[in-house]
Amino acid sequence: MNNNKWVYRFQEGSKTMKELLGGKGANLAEMTGIGLPVPPGFTITTEACRAFYLGGGALPADLMEQVVSALQAVETETGQRFGDLENPLLVSVRSGSVDSMPGMMDTILNLGLNDDTVRGLAESTGDERFAYDCYRRLIQMYGNVVLGIPLVHFEERLDFMKREMGCTEEGEVTAEGWRRLIENYKTLIQQETSGAFPQNVMEQLEKAIEAVFRSWNNSRAIIYRKAHRIPDEVGTAVSIQSMVFGNKGDDCGTGVVFTRNPATGDKMLFGEYLTNAQGEDVVAGIRTPLPIRRMEQQMPDLYRQLTELADKLERHYKDMQDIEFTVDKQRLYILQTRGGKRTPQAAMRIAVQMVEEKIITKEEALLRIDETHLNQLLHRSFDSSAELDVIATGLPASPGAACGQVVFDPDTAEQWKKEGKSVILVRTETTPEDIHGVIAAEGVLTSRGGMTSHAAVVARGMGKPCVCGCEELSVEDRAFRAGQRLILEGDWISIDGATGQVIAGAIQVKEAKLSSELEQILHWADEVRKLRIMANADNPDDARKAGMFGAEGIGLCRTEHMFFGADRLPVVRRMILAESREERMKWLAQLLPMQEEDFAGLFRAMGGKPVTIRLLDPPMHEFLPNLEELQQQYYRALEHADQANLVELEQLIRKVRSLHETNPMLGQRGCRLGIVFPEIYEMQVEAIFRASAACLSEGIKVAPEIMIPLVGHPQEIRHMRQVVDLVAERVLGREQNAIHYKVGTMIEVPRAALTADQIAEHADFFSFGTNDLTQMTFGYSRDDAEGKFLNHYLEQKLLPHNPFQVLDREGVGQLIEWALAKGKTANPLLKTGACGEHAGDRSSIMFFHAAGLDYISCSPYRVPLARIAAAQAQLLIENVR
Repeated sequence: MNNNKWVYRFQEGSKTMKELLGGKGANLAEMTGIGLPVPPGFTITTEACRAFYLGGGALPADLMEQVVSALQAVETETGQRFGDLENPLLVSVRSGSVDSMPGMMDTILNLGLNDDTVRGLAESTGDERFAYDCYRRLIQMYGNVVLGIPLVHFEERLDFMKREMGCTEEGEVTAEGWRRLIENYKTLIQQETSGAFPQNVMEQLEKAIEAVFRSWNNSRAIIYRKAHRIPDEVGTAVSIQSMVFGNKGDDCGTGVVFTRNPATGDKMLFGEYLTNAQGEDVVAGIRTPLPIRRMEQQMPDLYRQLTELADKLERHYKDMQDIEFTVDKQRLYILQTRGGKRTPQAAMRIAVQMVEEKIITKEEALLRIDETHLNQLLHRSFDSSAELDVIATGLPASPGAACGQVVFDPDTAEQWKKEGKSVILVRTETTPEDIHGVIAAEGVLTSRGGMTSHAAVVARGMGKPCVCGCEELSVEDRAFRAGQRLILEGDWISIDGATGQVIAGAIQVKEAKLSSELEQILHWADEVRKLRIMANADNPDDARKAGMFGAEGIGLCRTEHMFFGADRLPVVRRMILAESREERMKWLAQLLPMQEEDFAGLFRAMGGKPVTIRLLDPPMHEFLPNLEELQQQYYRALEHADQANLVELEQLIRKVRSLHETNPMLGQRGCRLGIVFPEIYEMQVEAIFRASAACLSEGIKVAPEIMIPLVGHPQEIRHMRQVVDLVAERVLGREQNAIHYKVGTMIEVPRAALTADQIAEHADFFSFGTNDLTQMTFGYSRDDAEGKFLNHYLEQKLLPHNPFQVLDREGVGQLIEWALAKGKTANPLLKTGACGEHAGDRSSIMFFHAAGLDYISCSPYRVPLARIAAAQAQLLIENVR
């Protein structure tokens, strides 16, 4: 015998049972428990929904027995009976998932009416027109939701009947008109399904429950869950509730009200209502609803009651509420409450207001700050009233909104920018050589590449909008296609880096600004958090921006990004093309003062806060032109007999080929480059110490931390540390003791994590480079994985998340924990942090905090999010204790 309890009366539940009863069911139970005027009812659990799907779409065997028993209890409370011919009980059947999914699943109202009970309803209410109005609504909703008949077929028949009767409003339709429409609806159902509308009310109820369970997997619900990261396996509860009616006359009504303005956060009732209407009329747009303030004039006593109940619910739930209500013959009923959706600006204001009003604590305010709200607040966005002509959708690689004229190469982007034009750089994919175009552009759009591609990482670091991996685009010669649309160079487009949308035309953009409420919340976060928040910054402007957002230093300066300027790249290329050490040293000598100026700028911007500088990391070929482009230039020079250019091109092609590696990400890069060509790293280290000395002479404190990249063996870090110390002694001499520099490494090779104790003997700090560590642990090439198979893995649930966005705790996380434990054992003073893309992801920050890192370093625009996420991590651990 199955002893599962599938059904709970409202009196049996509470808001703590959300996982079992869904949000709606738990809130109905809670409101019943605190004495609010809630129509009686019961909830079928989410467990029953999961059993429904496991059973191949069949209700659990004993479910309907429990439903009948609960229904009898409702009959006792209301004094009505389900299916009774004289005083029938009518019920609503509504979905209710654990996480709010407004409008995504199905609802059926007025269930329990048939050809006989409708007459009983007419007699018991004394209103025949009302009774048949309810009946036609049931048949329409049942026909659409349960039987799958498109709603338009019912609406066409309703519009035809109204025209025939000369009615403009549904309230003008007579009882006879509704009876005729009901017969028309029944004929439609017979034609579409070869079956009649069921007259058995228990059959109606059972089929309605099945239909609401099925709606968990309708297309709109699936899309919504995917967008909001709601697990598919949770399922929905079903709440069955006795009907109250807002459509019995002008002394009745229905509406939706927020306890505060969801757009601004102002403390005032905000919402709409309709007299003589049922709930779906408010949201369906059939009639224009009235602002809730009008209710104060038309129904002053009921408005006062609604205000008092709204305040009671807000204080009980300690959050702004979205309330659905009905007035049935001058009696107010609350049908639903839930946390109200709100704009980012309103969310911050409401949180601060509620702390000031002593409704919640500062800690509670911090815990309810949403990552998506921060993304919108800290980046430019489109005007919400604008109509969007979306022509393609890619990966939302870097949040923010931008519009500009399309350009297809970085040189054009730079030139048009100088002419005062706004541009969007469109590429198949970007390379480090495109950096000047990225800098010039308002935003970046690529047809290939993933969330950690070059375009994505660089754009995020600059705070520029970026849409990557937009496979719907076909980039052609000075044009791109999106479906049937052809966009030419110079045409205007807009991109939304938060949604991945590509939009034809120029959309007005709103500038982001830190509100006083957000600044207050960030101050509260800083009082709580333990993790230090650093920023990734490669130039003084980014460093100042990071400081403005509250960064406590620079946790990663990628020196390779300093070499792509128009004045730097030619020198770097000549250095790479050098055939001897002497020739290489000549070009390095030209780069030395440039690097010194770079580092001094960072030290000045940080004013004594730590600056972690990673020595050159990428393979050398990234600084040279693309081989295919060089070959095309060579053939053009050959065609024009341009001998001088031919010699230079031949040399370049030869060098590019000689630097070619089968797998350059695992080749001669990072510390391997510094060991083979020590003069490159010596130049960078010398520049760091010369800049440090110059700043000290200006009275500016410095705290340089030199990071050796891609270490996988203790001998590599030992060797490179000796190089750093020798250069420090040579450059600083007796001033060496005045500059307290650190030497550490980026842990991004699995072997480094496994031998962390040996490496820690030669390192002052570890910084986990989680991008490469994830790549090497999984054996995934980042760009190839995201562009080719990773989305399929996610769709088929082979992976819970994209591991380049959300840290893989079971694999990569174990390596980090292992390295931390071994590293701290060997060197108790070891400083530890993380500086990959995961340092700006809330879920990953939770892991870093729990693991015991000292700091994290993310892009400047992610610093506020990281500050709040770090505080949330601390509060969640305290709550567990």
